[in-house]
Amino acid sequence: MCGLGTVAQGVLNVLRDNVDVITQRAGREILLTQIASRNLKPDVNLGMAEFSTDVLALSKRKDLDVVVELIGGEETALEIVRNALLNRTSVVTGNKAVVALHGNELLGLAREQGCYLGFEAAVAGAIPIIAALTRSLAGNRVDWLAGIINGTSNFILTAMTEEGRSFDDALAEAQRLGYAEADPTVDVAGIDAAHKLTILAALAFGTGFRFADVYTEGISEITAEDINYAGQLGYRIKHLGIARRTEAGVEARVHPTLVPKRQLIANIDGVMNAVLVHGNAAGPTLYCGAGAGGRASASAVIADLVELARGTAYLPLETSNTSLDMLPVEDTQSGYYLRIPSLDQPGVFAKVATLLSERNISIEAAIQREQAINTQSQEAWVPIVILTHTVTERVMNGVIAQVQSLPEVVGKITRLRVDQLSNG
Repeated sequence: MCGLGTVAQGVLNVLRDNVDVITQRAGREILLTQIASRNLKPDVNLGMAEFSTDVLALSKRKDLDVVVELIGGEETALEIVRNALLNRTSVVTGNKAVVALHGNELLGLAREQGCYLGFEAAVAGAIPIIAALTRSLAGNRVDWLAGIINGTSNFILTAMTEEGRSFDDALAEAQRLGYAEADPTVDVAGIDAAHKLTILAALAFGTGFRFADVYTEGISEITAEDINYAGQLGYRIKHLGIARRTEAGVEARVHPTLVPKRQLIANIDGVMNAVLVHGNAAGPTLYCGAGAGGRASASAVIADLVELARGTAYLPLETSNTSLDMLPVEDTQSGYYLRIPSLDQPGVFAKVATLLSERNISIEAAIQREQAINTQSQEAWVPIVILTHTVTERVMNGVIAQVQSLPEVVGKITRLRVDQLSNG
């Protein structure tokens, strides 16, 4: 095993605590014989494993059945995985960035070398979503999937919703509790979730691992005001990764989304993860659990090891379906939430409604003139909040530009996407 951080220590502990049941299910004992980490942690019980600080040397050994890569980062982790596969040694990794950015190459290499690459732990922690897509739902054509796949963002939005916190306050609390890094950019900007969605989309639709084609938007612009309005309209705001098969191609996007409160996934709170998959045979199936943490992620790592030990592990089929295009976000479709700061004057809503109507965009719901606020010029203004039916993003962008140019609009329009998470 390369690495001795939180997840690696979780693997050590779970292998030790559950040795009897793991051995029974694997059909043989799983022995951790070598551990390499750039830093020794004397307080960690390594069992009978030998320790080294040379992670690359371990990955080049030819006498191992499997190398578990848990060091994090990208460059060194990628080198470890490549080295092992070139030696015809199977690999289990929890590294979502390496799989999302290099999955096509690495799975191809594993096929050529006749070995295995397992990455159940790379997406949604303890949730067996990779197994679900490649095994349990193998008889389905996946129509779409949507997931809360970053616990940090979900914790922040939950705190904002339930406690009325601002984004900055909720982020500070997440950092205090250890749910967010000192530099939280990868999480709150949506990059971590986009890595995971890349993997899910590749397995669900056979498009290959195409991280660059995933539209990514974070949560830092969400306000308590938007969460309040969403609640009044019957929605909760969740940071989702959504991938959907359409006649034109595959949508893959990560962004804040208004989800109806009646949907189970809208009520997955805190640091929990959840993935909703709609198959054409099974219908909607929801997978929920701990998305991170040492023992939770270790559960997924060991699941791959057990599959290897009992000889039932296999690679996903070739994921390079060139018949499916990845759609640019401008060609995707969704409903929209618009919050328009406008002067408190008669006829403003009518102007906005007319511009929407001219583009055949129908209004599902609206909140108007809830509270007047004075600007620096002492002119009263109010937020006009509109929920639209489904429309192509390119069309919506054009309408927003027109509305923004109205003289009565006194600030930047807030635009969030709405998804019913239905098969319609």
